[in-house]
Amino acid sequence: MKKALIALQLLLSIVSFGQGFLHRDGQKIVDGNGKNIILRGLGLGGWMVQEGYMIKTEPFASPQYVIKQRIQKVIGEQGTKEFYAAYKANGITKRDVDSLAAWGFNSIRLPMHYNLYTPSIQEEKNGEITWIEEGFTMTDNLLKWCTENKIYLILDLHAAPGGQGNDAAISDYDTTKPSLWESEANQKKMIALWKKLASRYRDNPWIGAYDIINEPNWNFTGTNKNGCDENSNGPLRDLMVRVTKAIREVDTNHLIFIEGNCWGNNYNGIFPLWDDNMALSFHKYWNYNTKESIQKMLDYRTQYNVPIWLGESGENSNVWFKDALTLMESNNIGWGFWPMKKIENIAGVTSVTKIPEYDVLLSYWKDGGQKPSVEFAKKTLMKIADNYKMENLTVKPDVIDAMFRQVQTNDTKPYKRNAVPGKTAATHYDLGTNGHAYSDTDFVNYRVETGNFEQWNKGNTMRNDGVDILPCKDAGSNGYQVSFIDDGEWLQFTTQVAKQNSYKVSIRYSSEKSEGKLHLETENGKKSETITLPVTGGNEKWKTIVLSGVELNKGTNKIKVVFDKGGFNLNYLDFSDNKKGSVKK
Repeated sequence: MKKALIALQLLLSIVSFGQGFLHRDGQKIVDGNGKNIILRGLGLGGWMVQEGYMIKTEPFASPQYVIKQRIQKVIGEQGTKEFYAAYKANGITKRDVDSLAAWGFNSIRLPMHYNLYTPSIQEEKNGEITWIEEGFTMTDNLLKWCTENKIYLILDLHAAPGGQGNDAAISDYDTTKPSLWESEANQKKMIALWKKLASRYRDNPWIGAYDIINEPNWNFTGTNKNGCDENSNGPLRDLMVRVTKAIREVDTNHLIFIEGNCWGNNYNGIFPLWDDNMALSFHKYWNYNTKESIQKMLDYRTQYNVPIWLGESGENSNVWFKDALTLMESNNIGWGFWPMKKIENIAGVTSVTKIPEYDVLLSYWKDGGQKPSVEFAKKTLMKIADNYKMENLTVKPDVIDAMFRQVQTNDTKPYKRNAVPGKTAATHYDLGTNGHAYSDTDFVNYRVETGNFEQWNKGNTMRNDGVDILPCKDAGSNGYQVSFIDDGEWLQFTTQVAKQNSYKVSIRYSSEKSEGKLHLETENGKKSETITLPVTGGNEKWKTIVLSGVELNKGTNKIKVVFDKGGFNLNYLDFSDNKKGSVKK
């Protein structure tokens, strides 16, 4: 009888795969037609599970429950409910998913908070497990939008009942209550939730996979509180086996992702694997993009004949993104970057605008002082919630370009349309890789080398390349300036030149202590004279100096501005006819 059931399950699985379910084929993830699929995804971090660093509350309120307490303190319980309703309604909409598809993503990772689907064990009566419709409705809507765009949706239990790690912000872990690992009731609730989800979505092929537990980081027997020195990981393996068994009781169609301890990367004691339709997820942040950096996962893939997936990565420069994704795709590894939305997000595909009033709230929450009025606080928070709408975001074309086009080529393309005659903002240099669109000395954060975070863009604003950008108050600017310029760095601008001519260039710059030098080069090898930029007397004291005799051809020109000597700030270059130059149409 048991063999017959297994055979029936296998037959059903084969039929299901033919309908388009992603599944394991040896070391590959393939679709129902057997086509190799490289998942190119984005995680919707912050939507169902808030983390303090995403909304600028990290220093004083990192887990979501603490964030919620701070909000309740200023606008009350009812106001808080209204804020979160707006925040979730605006956080992800059909327009967001349409945009992700248009940019090139073929998958979405949904970080779920269990408490949108089922109450905490403290709220349950008589030990029963009950359900909340809100989370399922949010997931249903997202799945509908994904289906319309032919995007795979990967369900990720980001905040498990009780919390699965000592890094409390990730899973909304409340240290005053039993964690996932300290409560059998929490584990049973997690198992029941996955069975409920699997039963609900078992027949939908646009559910790409079940990522059953995000970044567990817990010391079972080791001394490292995040589980990085665990050798057995027995409780983690046992729980994942139990979850898999519950899923397979109702769903034999879907791929299951598992994650190791130590934020997903410690697989000691997890093997051997216990299911035939499974893949290993790992997370990668702030380390080198060499084959050696992923060799252990490549070895697991070969040894256990199982696919591997970079389930989470990001929070670095465009240079790092391009190199990381090139490494993944050249080794047939899919990926899911992180996150889509964050307040003042330089390293993401979008950024949520922070309004000045929000700084008042942040200051009060952090340092105390005079409490803002309920009216002021609620209006501020509702405006922040409104800023999460896709139409109110700032889309980051440089990040999108790095994640997709730059992985395929070193060719450059215009960031904005630059015309000659006309003004070219210094920050409108080309889209492309370091060494091709620009050259900057500091362009990536390798935390493993220094032990500390480093800024690849010292201004931490506008663009995510190595080029250092600051806000600019000078008249005639686009609101930003290139700063922290080092000797030998350069920027390239693709420009449309109206006619062949000798042009003069008005250079708008400032400097506090040292004079700078620069010259212009064109792609045909022509160089202008090198001009000296005298000290202006301060970073906010702007002056204009004119460089004459810059020869440009009609049509598209790639102009390189070379900083022979740095130490100054650059606002813009304004090209105009040089009266003494010869003119040819």
